[in-house]
Amino acid sequence: MDIRQITPDYFVSPQIDPADMPAIAEAGFTCVICNRPDSEIPPSHHADVMAQAAEAAGLAFKVLPLTHQTMTPDNVAAQMGFAADAPGKVLAYCASGTRCTVIWALGQAGTQSVDDILATAQKGGYDLEGLRPTLTALSGA
Repeated sequence: MDIRQITPDYFVSPQIDPADMPAIAEAGFTCVICNRPDSEIPPSHHADVMAQAAEAAGLAFKVLPLTHQTMTPDNVAAQMGFAADAPGKVLAYCASGTRCTVIWALGQAGTQSVDDILATAQKGGYDLEGLRPTLTALSGA
């Protein structure tokens, strides 16, 4: 697993395996968010399979498949709600962790400076500089 910290309670990762769920729980995570559409992966890693593995490990599991077209305000709010409602650390995953980081960044627009958002993403290993105009527009700056 390649788990990367974005904030003290929000972490992202490329695709995980159902067999990773016990280790994720042991690492102190309480919730896993699947941001990867089933159409991108084999049936062995579809959201229903991942949900069963997460629940067997004692983890909450949320499904919010994301594409460029589905980075909507409603989905941003849903992702931020999943993270806020979790009683501890959250792990969001997709193909590379980028979509999970982008949706986090969009959710921070207007609450943090654009520079701080981009610097936080960069510390996690994600260069979101191309998102600067969108973040600036969303923050009303």
